[in-house]
Amino acid sequence: MLSNFHTHSLYCDGKAPLRDFVEMAVNHGFSALGFSGHAPVPFDNTFAIPQERYLDYCREVRALQAEYADRIEITLGLEIDYIPGLLEDFSPLIEQGGLDYTIGSVHLIPSEGEGLWFIDGSKQETYDEGLHRLFGGDIRRGVRAYFHQQNEMLLRNRPTIVGHPDKIVMHNRDRYFREDEPWFEALALETLALVHELGLICEVNTRGIYKGRHADYYPSRRLIRQMKQWRIPLLVSSDAHQPGDLLRTEDAFEFLRAIDYPTLHHHWRR
Repeated sequence: MLSNFHTHSLYCDGKAPLRDFVEMAVNHGFSALGFSGHAPVPFDNTFAIPQERYLDYCREVRALQAEYADRIEITLGLEIDYIPGLLEDFSPLIEQGGLDYTIGSVHLIPSEGEGLWFIDGSKQETYDEGLHRLFGGDIRRGVRAYFHQQNEMLLRNRPTIVGHPDKIVMHNRDRYFREDEPWFEALALETLALVHELGLICEVNTRGIYKGRHADYYPSRRLIRQMKQWRIPLLVSSDAHQPGDLLRTEDAFEFLRAIDYPTLHHHWRR
């Protein structure tokens, strides 16, 4: 059973129209496809749906949902960034768009200094510059801020799906810390324990692997093995930005079956 619920189109930083993703999914036998454009944010950027286009996005997804109803289930979602002081409450966007589901993510981290630490994107230099400018190069302080922000997001908004929960590691590349260091693992597992307590779904995001930016899934295989104790529901996601990305599961299903993971889902509904 094929599906994907983390999908970005030309409305945000994706590279193709919505319909192209639908056609790719239909042609490859997908049972379901969810669109999750980056939510509008209150500052100039090149990655999110512009506020003035948000309802256009919602209307087009709904139109495709009706058009393809006999071939594939299409659902309307949004990947919403939790940014303290800028975007804290997901409910206005959910209500305005009539969303089916949300992915809650952290990509931008404020500090006591001015600005936001952008931990994503294609440039390692941006990660390094933000860490040194906003956190004085103190990686432990920056990582603690990241996981603390995620915990706040989970408690306040309870998103349907938790997006790439350890993505802070992407540009690290073992330069500042190792993922098996006790202090890092303790922070990651504290967040994942909260995911369990709140009864949320966590994605297994494969984008870092096929983009050549990271050697593992988000969360890592190491963390997934430890998540088994909590039976946290997992949903494999390609975080697609172009239609071909929908097929890039990078053996995630095979890995999860090999470790006999008990709660693997193919839909965000349980």
